[in-house]
Amino acid sequence: MTEIIINGTADLPRAAKVFLQHIGDARIIAFYGAMGAGKTTFITAVCEALGVQDVVNSPTFTIVNEYRDRNGEPVYHFDFYRINRLSEALDIGLYEYFDSGDLCLIEWPEMVEELLPEDTLKVQIQVEDAQTRTLLF
Repeated sequence: MTEIIINGTADLPRAAKVFLQHIGDARIIAFYGAMGAGKTTFITAVCEALGVQDVVNSPTFTIVNEYRDRNGEPVYHFDFYRINRLSEALDIGLYEYFDSGDLCLIEWPEMVEELLPEDTLKVQIQVEDAQTRTLLF
């Protein structure tokens, strides 16, 4: 198990770079954590480390946002918090995203757990205190 400690928001760029160095070939990454744990904040830092120029925000109502990294490759950002039925995830073409080979970053994967591929990298974000988070994967 890999552990990355994030010591406040100023430490996010470093933590995101270290995280990207450790994910290997993982293309589907599920972020678990309580409300307010920093899932969107960390995904934003990861996108910035990838060279995404777009404004990164949680796709709570649209379910998925598409960004482009510095090489023009797609990065998909999902938020399944408001999913009520698995069919809603399937209706957006979830498996086409997963099968694309492009990076898929998922918030609230608990809501679609049974649809996640076996090789999904599962990342737990633990709140240590007001400023500190620990990533475990």
